[in-house]
Amino acid sequence: AFLSQYPSPMEKHDMAVETVEEKTDLSTGIIYRRRIAMCWNVIPEILRKVSVLKVPYIYLEEESWLDMQKRNMAMKTRCLTWTQYASLGEESVFRASSENPDWTDFTQKGRISVTGAGLRNCVLEAFARSFLKQGVKK
Repeated sequence: AFLSQYPSPMEKHDMAVETVEEKTDLSTGIIYRRRIAMCWNVIPEILRKVSVLKVPYIYLEEESWLDMQKRNMAMKTRCLTWTQYASLGEESVFRASSENPDWTDFTQKGRISVTGAGLRNCVLEAFARSFLKQGVKK
């Protein structure tokens, strides 16, 4: 079942998140988690005129690898909704800073590709890029 701690003040768009897989590699100690998030559809109403975009929420898959020995965590997130039209993904890495072990270095990459929406491809890609940039600022 989905957890009821959402939405939260930090993640206003998340409705629910469920851990669907969790395991620890006994040889390395790395903890792997795969979660599915149900989020409100944030696409502007003007773009929801396209019937396929007119859904109340979207699903995201998040995978993470936590290595407590090396003090780092890697995450990959991808959109599970509209996969026939768009590819949207993020990769993030959190690790102890080499300058100060009490600090965290954070790197993130994102990719967006929209196809099959005709002239709307560029508009949808621009919106997605803007939305991802807002998330980075948080």
